[in-house]
Amino acid sequence: MRTVMARILCLLTGVLFLFNVSYAQSRYTVSGVVKSKKNGESLIGASVRVVNGKDGVVTNDYGFFSMTLPAGSYDLEISAVGLQPYHTQVDLKRNITLDIQLQEIAQTLEEVKVTASPRTGRSLTSTQMGVERLTMDETKNIPVLMGERDVLKTIQLLPGIKSAGEGSSGFFVRGGAADQNLILLDEAPVYNASHMLGFFSTFNSDAIKDINVYKGGMPAQYGGRLSSVLDIKMNEGNNQDYDVAGSVGLISAKANVEGPIQKDKSSFLVSGRRTYLDLFLKASSDSSINQNTLYFYDLNAKMNYTLGKKDRLYLSGYFGRDKLGVGETFKLNWGNATATARWNHIFNSRLFSNTSFIFSNYDYKISIRSGSNDFNVFSQIRDFNIKEELQWYASNRHTVRVGVNFIHHTMRPGEITANSSESGINDNLLQRRYSWENAAYISDVWKLSDKLNVSYGVRGTMFRVLGEGDFYNINANGNVTDTFHYAKGEVVKTYYNLEPRVAASLQLNSSTSLKTSYVRNVQNLHLISNSTSSSPTDKWVASTNIIKPEVSDQVSLGYYKNLVDNQYELTVEAYYKTMQNQVDYRDGADVFNNDAIESQLLFGKGRAYGIEWLLKKKAGRFSGWLSYTLSKTERKIDGINKGQWYNARQDRTHDIAIVGTYKLNEKWTFSANWVYYTGDAITFPSGKYRVDGQVVFYYTERNGYRMPAYHRLDLGATLQLKKTKRFSSELAFSLYNAYGRENAYTIEFREAEDNPNKTEAVRVALFKFVPSISYNFKF
Repeated sequence: MRTVMARILCLLTGVLFLFNVSYAQSRYTVSGVVKSKKNGESLIGASVRVVNGKDGVVTNDYGFFSMTLPAGSYDLEISAVGLQPYHTQVDLKRNITLDIQLQEIAQTLEEVKVTASPRTGRSLTSTQMGVERLTMDETKNIPVLMGERDVLKTIQLLPGIKSAGEGSSGFFVRGGAADQNLILLDEAPVYNASHMLGFFSTFNSDAIKDINVYKGGMPAQYGGRLSSVLDIKMNEGNNQDYDVAGSVGLISAKANVEGPIQKDKSSFLVSGRRTYLDLFLKASSDSSINQNTLYFYDLNAKMNYTLGKKDRLYLSGYFGRDKLGVGETFKLNWGNATATARWNHIFNSRLFSNTSFIFSNYDYKISIRSGSNDFNVFSQIRDFNIKEELQWYASNRHTVRVGVNFIHHTMRPGEITANSSESGINDNLLQRRYSWENAAYISDVWKLSDKLNVSYGVRGTMFRVLGEGDFYNINANGNVTDTFHYAKGEVVKTYYNLEPRVAASLQLNSSTSLKTSYVRNVQNLHLISNSTSSSPTDKWVASTNIIKPEVSDQVSLGYYKNLVDNQYELTVEAYYKTMQNQVDYRDGADVFNNDAIESQLLFGKGRAYGIEWLLKKKAGRFSGWLSYTLSKTERKIDGINKGQWYNARQDRTHDIAIVGTYKLNEKWTFSANWVYYTGDAITFPSGKYRVDGQVVFYYTERNGYRMPAYHRLDLGATLQLKKTKRFSSELAFSLYNAYGRENAYTIEFREAEDNPNKTEAVRVALFKFVPSISYNFKF
């Protein structure tokens, strides 16, 4: 396998090198970096094109571009959404470096009416499918729970991305489970992206610059998950002037400070958020309430330095924590910590390098104080990660990415420790697990003609399970038959996988295109959870000699159309995905206090298919979108449902979202969103019987029932209080669940109080009407 992968990489590189040598004669390259003049931040996806010509490129994630043209004079236009286009003349007799700063467009109410440029929406020529890009400006007016602007709640309004439940920041993408989404913050994986048991996400919107969601056809530089990639990039900080922004709401306050360290060369950003529900608890005179704990906090920080014309250094970090406690009896705290150091280097006008050193940690701790039964529970997953990527602009027809990635995982699935020898509880330390996850990839975007583009590539992965510890053989009944001990660093099992991917786009005319793609993804980390959405005490486990890597193959077909002078865009995408080595529980499984966790699991296959519609209005006073997803998600695992196909927990037939924003005038902006989706598949009891006077419910088909359908209307309004060159302020109002729909969060079954022979279903709803108000400011 390794030999085959190496040969493929060498062949692709060699063909492109020979092509480049022959193609480069009498041609020169204009390259550089595009930034915002206001704050000095690099611009992602800015367009650089030849006026009255067919050549054009876009900037990469660091604002860098490279375009190779025959010798001659050209009029170039550089543009980005919301910024004034810039024109310049270049005389290509040699390679030229061209660094550009774009100015903001002065926004007035009338200017909101201008039609959108085709370059401000989805690219018709790009081969990338199943990708959604959001900016903070698009999300800031969307009403959400408690008025907390939340990127994870916003992406759940897009087709193919489904909420994990009422108020939850967890999400499902194209039939995948919650753990099959790779969430990156400045390249660092975030293993639990939720606060307050899932009702808020870990991402402070004030610190975020750019969001990309890949639902299918993920580029080769991404790997490790089956269903999606959520790539979030933090703001770099203003290197021109100092800015302070913040907000005060019903449950939290935020502050954001940024500015130059050395003007034009370096900058910093610090952004923090904290809830203060605990302060309301302490205000109570009831000791059973005022001694409780309930809050979370976030801290984002970033610095970047321009080391020279060809080098730039970025340092960024995130630290967040939740604390929940009932007096001194019960305490639960969990959180993430990430750190990223990135070095950009421009070798020449066509070769760009990014080297990253990444740290990620997620852990939770539970403390129980109950008389003599005092003990702690601790669990952790920690990564050290090194990445190197080269972007080679071989020509205007070929853009090549080559990279390698090395990750060392340390997992502490659970450690129960007693606080004293008198507690009556024995220490129970589940074995730590260690592994290396390595990858190499190469991809090429090939412009075959003005209408036909193709991208292709391959990602090769090697996952090595390491000692120290015991590993097992398990029989069909889940019993351990053999135990093998491995020394520290000893190789237990190595898995090799190739992940090919190919995509093509055909532009039918100036407003219409067709796209298709195929991608294989492999996942070596698995989340063991007792709920559909993520919770703090979920357990991550790596592939072992028994738990094999999950594999998915997805085929997609899409139709894209710009309408009404590019003010609207219509997207229709259909997909079919098969999944191997899917994980589910045995009936009656105990996975949280079992070293041989494999004995509690079953493995099989899955499939997911569907069609997604998105109609988006991009310009004018009124903007927004309508999304609809029709889909099916199933599993087939021996030992469950008699070996027949059954609904996955995340299966929903229909999912609808309507989002709208209306700018009435310079003062008022109104917004609303309405969502509807089919109830989750769930296992309910089919009968009951009595054992020693106790009622025991009888379960048959796995996930054979449905929760009631869910729907909700949210309303929002923003009042601009003051706006000058140096200061602005606003009030943001929202009403979550405006018509008071009591959506079922859980349904419990119990004996009827007036007749024990009858069973009644009790619906529990979380939220009815939830109003909120916040004050936002910036100076």
